[in-house]
Amino acid sequence: MEFNKTSQQKLKLSLLATAMVLALSACDGDDGTDGVDGTDGAPGQDGTPGQDGTPGQDGTPGFASATFLVANNGDDNRNTVTSIDQNANVLSTVTTGANEGIVFTQSGSLVQAGDSDLPLLRTLCNFEAQADYMMSTGHEITGATTGLVNPKGIAFAENAGLVMVADFNGQKVSVFGGQAAGNVAPIAEIMTSAKPWDVAYDEQSDRLFVALTDGTLAVYDNVAGSDFAPTVMRSVVPSDADGNQISINLHGIAYEPMSNRMVLSDVGDAAIADDGQIFVLENVSTADGAVVPSRVIGGASTQLGNPVDIVLTGSDLRVAEKSNDAILVFSNIFNGASGDVAPTLSTPSVKPESLAELTQLNEMKDASDDGITTMPIMGLSVSSNPASEGATTGQVAQYSAVLSSELSTFDAGMSIESAAFTASGDGVITFDDVETSTGGLLVINRLNAMRDGMMYSDSFDHMIAGSDTGLIAPKGLDIASEAGVVFVADVNEATPAVRVFSPCASGNVAPLLTLEAANGARPWDVDYDPSTDSAYLALTNGSVAVFEEVMRKMESGETVITGEDRLIVPASGGTAFAAPTNIHGIDYDSQSDSLVISDVGSAADATDGKLYVIPGAGSADGITDVSVNIAGPNSTLGNPVDLMLSNGHVYVAEKSNGMILRFDNILNAASGDITPSFSMMYPAPESVNVLSVK
Repeated sequence: MEFNKTSQQKLKLSLLATAMVLALSACDGDDGTDGVDGTDGAPGQDGTPGQDGTPGQDGTPGFASATFLVANNGDDNRNTVTSIDQNANVLSTVTTGANEGIVFTQSGSLVQAGDSDLPLLRTLCNFEAQADYMMSTGHEITGATTGLVNPKGIAFAENAGLVMVADFNGQKVSVFGGQAAGNVAPIAEIMTSAKPWDVAYDEQSDRLFVALTDGTLAVYDNVAGSDFAPTVMRSVVPSDADGNQISINLHGIAYEPMSNRMVLSDVGDAAIADDGQIFVLENVSTADGAVVPSRVIGGASTQLGNPVDIVLTGSDLRVAEKSNDAILVFSNIFNGASGDVAPTLSTPSVKPESLAELTQLNEMKDASDDGITTMPIMGLSVSSNPASEGATTGQVAQYSAVLSSELSTFDAGMSIESAAFTASGDGVITFDDVETSTGGLLVINRLNAMRDGMMYSDSFDHMIAGSDTGLIAPKGLDIASEAGVVFVADVNEATPAVRVFSPCASGNVAPLLTLEAANGARPWDVDYDPSTDSAYLALTNGSVAVFEEVMRKMESGETVITGEDRLIVPASGGTAFAAPTNIHGIDYDSQSDSLVISDVGSAADATDGKLYVIPGAGSADGITDVSVNIAGPNSTLGNPVDLMLSNGHVYVAEKSNGMILRFDNILNAASGDITPSFSMMYPAPESVNVLSVK
């Protein structure tokens, strides 16, 4: 592999390194005149001998407990990622099928670049629970349309859900949506002045840093704000005090936004195993031109030959040292003298290519799983599904909590059913095609906050569809973000079931699990409760099927569960409600142990809808009296097809009357013909979903 460098740069580096070595190693030169003896110091204490009487070995440095990921790129370990502890002891290894840059996202996904075969970007969701890459729990971007040539280092913008990749031989930075999959075009390509190796992105400041292999650091401002066409690029050049460039071939990059400091690794000549360097740059966000590093580390003791990647944890810098097969740790990287500094810790590692910290994830609690705790919300999401195509066909809109104003809209580009959201803000939308008797899922990148006025795009989003999915007429759905799955109610007559997928999967994939209610009962909606590991299925025969220990059974290897554990039949005075009964919307709240459900009655009648609350639902079985029963003309309930409980209030999608309704304090509400607390008109609403504030 060749890199852009000059003999002059080599000479300057050699002179600088020689000067540092001489300054730090004067004991190897001729003795000078003896100076005046200093005052004797206090005698040191004897060390503790080993059991055999020999001195004990130095202990391992006391790093804080942590887990790191190492992308391997050797002949025998290529396309694997190894988990190590803070001292680089191996914990486990996963076959990812990719060999280059890695990043671990706040939602628990591993995103990795690869160029060992076809260039690709691969995502493994719910990574800590994975053994190897599987299409059923991951997706990839690859193919001619992607424009990828040699993807190396990557960065992930958490709020926008964007992957930015340094494409070495493509001489560009490519940007893709975090949910893009397949042979898709990038959102944008930012051409670079030299071949890039790694990137860092400060999302708050919208600033992109690119480590270039000509030894310079490219800095772009207003990246997303300019629709990824930044007009100004600053070139930062690590230099000596005289303004002479001392960098040769930048690879690793780590930015600390709080202190505005940058650490860069330089491999020098890739064929030489002892000329690597580390640079620390101050005030890098505004730097331009020649910059004197506040610290330069290089020389034989450093073990730096080809430091291809770095990761910063506090002030500890970990280095993937590829040519010398090691993981190096330099503590207190921002302070201390420059020169030939030995690493605090060096641990053997065969051809490490990239590093990432396996950070502690925040609890990924879904808004649908907390129905009565008072909490701020972003608003309410509503999907529209008119019988004939209209202005709102395929629309997912957001409204304020009191239904007074529209906040944003998104166009799915097709007729859709219901929409739900992951804890990270990605959307999952069901769709079906009556003419072809096929259905599927759209997985929309950051639908909750970043897609106002936009449409479905392969560069951002992906689809789950095909014969293997079993999806024919999917309707309601519920997401369990912590488990990394989506429950989808498929109401089709021939094979009705709730099918469970990873929303990370793409294309024609089989469900991870299928829940089949007894006697061919058809589910319209589903609510999964992670606290009890139970799934509640709203059945069109007027009852609720409850499946227990759902995820435990799936994780133990079961793929189909036939027959519910309990069947709840709504009743009054011990008598089941008379037909027509047809349960659609459903939400179980574990804190109050209450089940809120809606009954559309006859789909052809726009006046016979009902809203029920069932207490003690976590153990209810058989005929069960409701504690709240709301119906009548004042309620405007005709076909309440979906609902969601939040802050003790229930939001209802009233389809036949074209309304969104909110009934406050529903668990303690009076029964009867109750007027909604808030309401608004909306064409053919199919689903409602409360958006929590992250």
